[in-house]
Amino acid sequence: MLQAAGSLSLVWLGACGSMKQAPSSAPAPVPAPAPTPPLRRECRAAWVATVANIDWPSRPGLSAPEMQAEMDRLLDCASTLKLNLLIVQVRDAADALYPSALEPWAEVLSGAQGLAPSGEGYDPLARWIEGAHRRGIALHAWINPFRARHSSARSPAADSHVSVVHPEWVRAYGDQLWLDPSEPDAMAHTLAVCRDLLTRYALDGLHIDDYFYPYPAQDASGQALEFPDQRNWNAYQSAGGSLSRADWRRGHVNRFVAALYALVRECRPCTLFGISPFGLPRPDLRPPGIKGFSQYDALYADVELWLQQGWLDYLAPQLYWPRAQTPQAFETLLRTWQALNQEGRAIWPGLFSSQLKGPAPGWSADEIVAQIELVRAVDTSTAAATGSGHVHFSMSALARNWDGLADRLRAGPYAQSAALPAMPWLGESPCSAAPAPETGA
Repeated sequence: MLQAAGSLSLVWLGACGSMKQAPSSAPAPVPAPAPTPPLRRECRAAWVATVANIDWPSRPGLSAPEMQAEMDRLLDCASTLKLNLLIVQVRDAADALYPSALEPWAEVLSGAQGLAPSGEGYDPLARWIEGAHRRGIALHAWINPFRARHSSARSPAADSHVSVVHPEWVRAYGDQLWLDPSEPDAMAHTLAVCRDLLTRYALDGLHIDDYFYPYPAQDASGQALEFPDQRNWNAYQSAGGSLSRADWRRGHVNRFVAALYALVRECRPCTLFGISPFGLPRPDLRPPGIKGFSQYDALYADVELWLQQGWLDYLAPQLYWPRAQTPQAFETLLRTWQALNQEGRAIWPGLFSSQLKGPAPGWSADEIVAQIELVRAVDTSTAAATGSGHVHFSMSALARNWDGLADRLRAGPYAQSAALPAMPWLGESPCSAAPAPETGA
């Protein structure tokens, strides 16, 4: 339009008076540089799972230099792919991947719970944060709030572990141990762990996943086992409690989520709080045709309430199904979670990139790329205000380039850098690293 206006001006001047010709020696005008297009606002994240040594470290007992070399390779991979967020698991089962006065060192580091990794003064979490920030990548600490022992654990519990110090808080369920959410002191302990993390480390975010009450275990005959909270349930009823047992359990989880969000805002106001629940909404809020497991009824997770109350900054529902799987259709679920998001929080679906290891039937790098493009295409007021996003489970799928996924991302959706989405409800900018400089890689 500016070029056309300039042409009209020349015509007008020629009609109303003679124009002076510029001297032939005058230099030709230098065209103005083209404006730099703004960075896309998009969360490009990956979970780094440490439980059972899924992503890092590759096995227990590595020396500090070996662990650090593996860490650097993952960080370099994330930087080359232009990821802007890593979600690193730092508390697998009431233990710590950092020096803590509250919980013992995690078994996945040294091979024995409570035994520090080799290397004097070595703090894995501090090094993850420093390495991520140096590369322009934000880092969120991922904790499991209630799991106290994973089925993959092999070493005995450390003397400082909660199962030894406070066995009255802990319940054996299936082949794992769990902190009972109905134990107020157990909940207070987990909140104290989070306070410690938030006050000691320059975290860009705190993250919890889908393990609230445990997924149902079964007995030898295939019958679902009741979570063993009978004593506290009986005490509640004896005191005149009127809730159903399911609502009573959901109430504990709701109070924890609300308290943790308030704690994040208190301790480090610009830090994000994110939750990654199971991908299906509660049954009465599902669109026609969507079927499957109910976290509302089995995990006692009222995710829709948390969205309604704004008790989180981003939700990463685990949409771990291919687009063609009709009972758990990816696009339908994505749009459903967006429609439930009345407070306008960020919705960054989890993508099951680890299915490419085989790859499993129905999965390919093409499927993951198509899901990313679909997330970008979902047009909602929330996405327009905050930017879109997604999270890969897990980092190994990218670092090992399963089915060529990393190559496809680098050449396609991740060809240009992206800035993390805005969080307008926080007022100030979130605590997040700036995007890495454009390298053209």
